[in-house]
Amino acid sequence: MKTYSAKAGEVDKKWIVIDADGLVVGRLATIIATRLKGKHKAIYTPHVDCGDNVIVINASKVVFTGKKRENKLYEHHTGYPGGLKERTPKMILEGKTPERVVELAVERMLARGPLQRKLMRNLKVYKGAEHPHQAQNPVALDVAKMNSKNVRV
Repeated sequence: MKTYSAKAGEVDKKWIVIDADGLVVGRLATIIATRLKGKHKAIYTPHVDCGDNVIVINASKVVFTGKKRENKLYEHHTGYPGGLKERTPKMILEGKTPERVVELAVERMLARGPLQRKLMRNLKVYKGAEHPHQAQNPVALDVAKMNSKNVRV
């Protein structure tokens, strides 16, 4: 018996919508990363984009456990001497692009490379409740009901 290897044209990609209101960021990001990579499917192949397209709404309403909202740091370097910049999740969530918190969490859970960049294009994150992907007929995935620890009230 030969080992099955999925081809890009054979993969059936679905659209999934997740409401992130009140969900814990890390737990949400693991579920999104699994869906993007396609590990929930029987035809999973590591070097092929087998995953689904994921839409995340209400990204500005995600929560952190403990004191991570104030103490966690997102660092990046500008490339200039002394150019290390730090921002907390609170600063990002209160800024003009709060959806960046979810994008960063998912991006850092995927292995870097060309496939990661392709998978990140399959992720659509919106800070509000509306999204422009109604024509794709996305199926709602209730992450809150998967595990009681996924929600912080």
